[in-house]
Amino acid sequence: MKTKIALFLLLLAPAFFYAQTDQKAQEILKGVSAKFKSFKSLKAAFTITVENPKNKTKEVQKGNLYLKGSKYKLEIAGQDVICDGKTRWTFVKDANEVQIDNQKTDDNTISPTNIFTMYEKGWLSKFTGEVTEKGIVYQQVELVPIDAKNKNIFKVKLMINKKDKMIASAKLMDKNGGIQTINVDKLTADGAGDEAIYVYSAAKYPGAEVVDLR
Repeated sequence: MKTKIALFLLLLAPAFFYAQTDQKAQEILKGVSAKFKSFKSLKAAFTITVENPKNKTKEVQKGNLYLKGSKYKLEIAGQDVICDGKTRWTFVKDANEVQIDNQKTDDNTISPTNIFTMYEKGWLSKFTGEVTEKGIVYQQVELVPIDAKNKNIFKVKLMINKKDKMIASAKLMDKNGGIQTINVDKLTADGAGDEAIYVYSAAKYPGAEVVDLR
């Protein structure tokens, strides 16, 4: 399954710049992690802007993410992706097709289940300052991967709401020059606890062709 969520990042940043642990960045990220883990579930409405400077293209898409532990539902770009933690169903609207595969964990990509916690391991972090927008103070943290050779991502810029300790946006940069910016438009804590959200129902997708890729 190839959803837009898994493509993130850009820009060369020498790892030695982050070689020393940035205490301020670590404190901020620990606060974000603690806040996120206090939720039993969450619903997030977001906007993704995908830019390719080489081709001078820009694409903007809106979506919704429902998350509960290892389970999630992602709605974006004419696709519904439902995962119960083990099996993943991807409904492609244009093709009226449902693809079934096994949920896989890949540390080299950002997925719906780790988008709010991916910085906890494998990254070096640096606090780069604060900025105020529309009366809200945001803390800026940059991340670079420790194992840069084996990751397509090589810089992430986070904007974190200082007051509520939640990620407001993430700018992801890849080695091919692509940039993805994810803005969290609205986040509802404990707003996606219903187990039915994470269960695929054929009745919701009548007539869809089923392709089992397991």
